[in-house]
Amino acid sequence: MSPAEATATPRAAARFAALERVTSETRVVASLALEPGAVNVSTGVGFLDHLLSTLAFHARWTLELRADGDLHVDEHHTAEDSALVLGTLLDRALGDRAGIRRFGSAHACLDDALARAAVDLGGRPWCEVSLALVRPALGALAAENVSHVVRSFASAARAAVHLDVLRGGNDHHKAEAAFKALALALREAVAFDSMDGAAEGAARVPSLKGTLA
Repeated sequence: MSPAEATATPRAAARFAALERVTSETRVVASLALEPGAVNVSTGVGFLDHLLSTLAFHARWTLELRADGDLHVDEHHTAEDSALVLGTLLDRALGDRAGIRRFGSAHACLDDALARAAVDLGGRPWCEVSLALVRPALGALAAENVSHVVRSFASAARAAVHLDVLRGGNDHHKAEAAFKALALALREAVAFDSMDGAAEGAARVPSLKGTLA
């Protein structure tokens, strides 16, 4: 099934989106459903796969993402474009964002590392990220690209994201804890507000302006 066909299926009403993004640097094919399911990520960059899989799994999403990029140059384009596609899918899967909680916040720890995330799915992209990574790279992913993935995702998702590592000594643990915290915050933010009439079809857009477009 092509991405265009997938987008047109009834699952679109169940917060689903699919996308193929092709440039001279990368080709990314992906689909996202905002419900628990299988997570399969293959980018050719092991630690990037690990972070994106961690994000989708703990957000309780279903994600298929395959990226073929110019890794003979380096991993930057693959990391950036994978994050842009994932953010775009989230934006599309949310539709007009009616009935969602919109805001989410969470802490997550992994052994020595403690991370904090806060998100606003209000349609205004912004990102503040401080991961305190020390090593130049984690596997084949440059440490600077870990933060760049978060910024690219937030921009494409039209989300405000604040993500900080509060303490930790192991860079793998710090990065993974950060993505787990972000996942938990997103899980809260995309959930339907039970007090907002979503189940009865009377959901409101969570903004005094009446729109998050």
